[in-house]
Amino acid sequence: MQWENDANGGGGQVAASEPSATSSAPRTLPFSFTGSGSEYFRIWIVNTLLTLVTFGIYSAWAKVRTLQYFYRNTRVDNASFDYHGKPMAILKGRIIVLVLFGALQFAGEISVGIPIVVLLIAAAVMPYLLVRSLRFRMANSSYRGLRFAFRGGDAEGYKVFLLWPVLAWFAFGLLTPFSHQRLKRFQHGNARFGTAPFSFDASVSTFFRVYLSISLISILLVGGGAALGALLGTATGKPALILVTAVAGAALSVALLMPLYRARLQNVVWNGTALAPHRFRSEVRTRRLFFITLTNVIFVVLTLGLFLPFARVRTTRYCVESMTLLAAGPLDHYIAAEIDQVDALGDAAADWYDIDIAL
Repeated sequence: MQWENDANGGGGQVAASEPSATSSAPRTLPFSFTGSGSEYFRIWIVNTLLTLVTFGIYSAWAKVRTLQYFYRNTRVDNASFDYHGKPMAILKGRIIVLVLFGALQFAGEISVGIPIVVLLIAAAVMPYLLVRSLRFRMANSSYRGLRFAFRGGDAEGYKVFLLWPVLAWFAFGLLTPFSHQRLKRFQHGNARFGTAPFSFDASVSTFFRVYLSISLISILLVGGGAALGALLGTATGKPALILVTAVAGAALSVALLMPLYRARLQNVVWNGTALAPHRFRSEVRTRRLFFITLTNVIFVVLTLGLFLPFARVRTTRYCVESMTLLAAGPLDHYIAAEIDQVDALGDAAADWYDIDIAL
């Protein structure tokens, strides 16, 4: 789930709530996931069939059902999250994306120059839509009846969704960790729970270390495969073995690196995130996640794809249950104070738009 921010309220009730939130000893509240593969399989198979027979239109309703299932089965401190989004907002966002990419495809058949114009228009519009999509997602996410919110501005949105990715591309990917850190800082640092702000302090250097370790392991695996192929090719007189082993090394690197990347990234992002006085801790273990991923792939292949919902539940459960909320005090008092503050200020999530573009 992505988390968002803004709206600083008047001081009276917030100040009154701080002692109750911080005077108690810190509490360790583990996250849990109560869903099961068999439950989600029933939702998934219906979603898949209805999406097929409606030529994709039902996919918006399928997404809402899926999000509600995963939100409602994610719990912390004996309470679950919830999702309140409407399918039409998701359908609207998908129609916009379909129109933009359809126009780009159609323009390419008319003239060589027109696709560039369409691409520039899409690049100019998408950051604006993505910021509103974040507002929509967070405004429709809740915990114990209290909504989240996102208050990131358009100017910063154009930087994280357009400027930094473009610069990273022109720098041959060398600035990708910087671009990624700015995106997460934008998402998490502009999030709020009620009126309480999230903060994000994971540094750019931590993202560079994640990407550097992934790159080095990938180079070692692919290079090792090519070197082994060269030796075998020389010994057997079959140069084609160089290509075969290099491709095998690349495939192995993808299989090994995806769990490693996901584990390290989740830990970096959530260990750098706080909600007012409360912090988060993530302890995803690479070997465990690799085992789950590997067995998921095997079972998906053996069942011709029918294991997919079970695989998603297994991965989600492990990643969720690797999370802990380090609460600075009782959440009941904290959330009650936030609800009072939101009621005093009016709708803290009023500035959101009825559109959802998947990130």
